[in-house]
Amino acid sequence: MKWQGRRQSDNVEDRRSISGGGKAIIGGGVIGIIVLLLNVFGGETGQQIAPILEQMQGGQGQQTEAAAPLSKEDEEMGNFVRVVLADNEDIWSKIFAEHGMTYEKPKLVLFKGAVQTACGGASSASGPFYCPGDRKVYMDLGFFEELKTKFGAKGGDFAIAYVIAHEIGHHIQTLLGTSAKMRQEQQGKSDAEANKLSVALELQADFYAGVWAHYNQENLDTGDIEEALSAANAVGDDAIQSKMQGHVVPDSFTHGTSEQRMYWFKKGFKTGDIKQGTTFEEIR
Repeated sequence: MKWQGRRQSDNVEDRRSISGGGKAIIGGGVIGIIVLLLNVFGGETGQQIAPILEQMQGGQGQQTEAAAPLSKEDEEMGNFVRVVLADNEDIWSKIFAEHGMTYEKPKLVLFKGAVQTACGGASSASGPFYCPGDRKVYMDLGFFEELKTKFGAKGGDFAIAYVIAHEIGHHIQTLLGTSAKMRQEQQGKSDAEANKLSVALELQADFYAGVWAHYNQENLDTGDIEEALSAANAVGDDAIQSKMQGHVVPDSFTHGTSEQRMYWFKKGFKTGDIKQGTTFEEIR
């Protein structure tokens, strides 16, 4: 992605060189991996479950403060994130204005180890997530190494850009009232039916990420879209379950299959039309 020398957002809170306001669980083992898989790419359900699983872990991991000076590479990655966030701000402000609305810019928090949010405490194992309580995106950039080594994604800077755009997609859903409506519809539903609604929410966030990429094509390099699709493919529910447990349980899906995630990102990228993100109608 072409990003050097371009506008950087002022809405990034870089907490990587300070303690996250809590203890980071080092080690983690199976529990840490479960937390990561539950929450990968911003699922609100996984973010809520993460603190519970970490309590279950108890004293299995060594506790240490998450504090270290930033390296030159850390600084460069922070600048890249600021440019990607700025692109999202510009594009979504324009789209909202075209529909007679005002876009409220979210904050993006970079952290290492652990972080406190309006949705509760979280560790790096939680993966990137959006907290509707404070309307902030939280990311430990170490996640992207996990994405490559554990889940087989290609990596690359646009994989990071895709994840950021996906999380901003959850912010769009909060602004439009989609998330609140989904949670209301989940009440009284069976687990399988409630999971379908969660899948629709996640796939729509993938679609919004594609819409963002559609309007940002002048800054894309050859291979960027393939990087995003590789990331989407790696974190499909079926791919994760097959890798971790050897079989898939469709009724337990909360984020969508690899095929679905890639399809909806590509649809957003191709159409650039937010009205085409009809995941709730098509997932039922």
